[in-house]
Amino acid sequence: MITVIGNLKGGTGKSTVAFNLAVWLKIQRGLVTLFDLDPQKTLSDVVDIRGEEGYEPNLEILDDIGTLASLKNTKSDVIVDVGTADFESMKQALKLADRIVTPVPPSQADIWSTQRFIKIIREECGGNKKMPQVLGFINRADTHIGVRETDEAEEALGYLKNIEHLNLRLYQRTAYRRSFSEGLAVFELQPGSKASNEIIQLAQHLYPKI
Repeated sequence: MITVIGNLKGGTGKSTVAFNLAVWLKIQRGLVTLFDLDPQKTLSDVVDIRGEEGYEPNLEILDDIGTLASLKNTKSDVIVDVGTADFESMKQALKLADRIVTPVPPSQADIWSTQRFIKIIREECGGNKKMPQVLGFINRADTHIGVRETDEAEEALGYLKNIEHLNLRLYQRTAYRRSFSEGLAVFELQPGSKASNEIIQLAQHLYPKI
């Protein structure tokens, strides 16, 4: 299954989500194929750090769209990080995707961006009936209960068409930034933490048969 982690805006946490899911899959199944099609190469950077530090299990990173196409209709677990800086590669990845997972930060601007992203997916894939599964969830949610933006963004996300709203959140936590900078998944650096439980819940929702 090809899972694309994508959105139009930068700063949505795509690479962090892709990396944590990839480490979780590698631990659970022993194999995952990871692609970085974003010219910023943030995902490649964290995989390099992980390799330099000698952490296990190790990850390998690919960046060739032709190789991705060859994995279509296989049983391989594939995770793809895309970015708009290489718009053509992003569009090709969307066409190849079995599903698209979209992290959405809690702001109206990100809701608008997500709406445009869904439109691009629909256009590239040939209409509503040919779209892959599109899943959206609130990422970097506010931890303070008095902040209303997260609830408002989640409500707005639920109204968008052609996207399935996942009823789970990843919150804005230092643990995500710290673990990522060290080349570790958050559940490796801080097992049992709130952040660890959040990302594992997301992984188990996306891969329920594991």
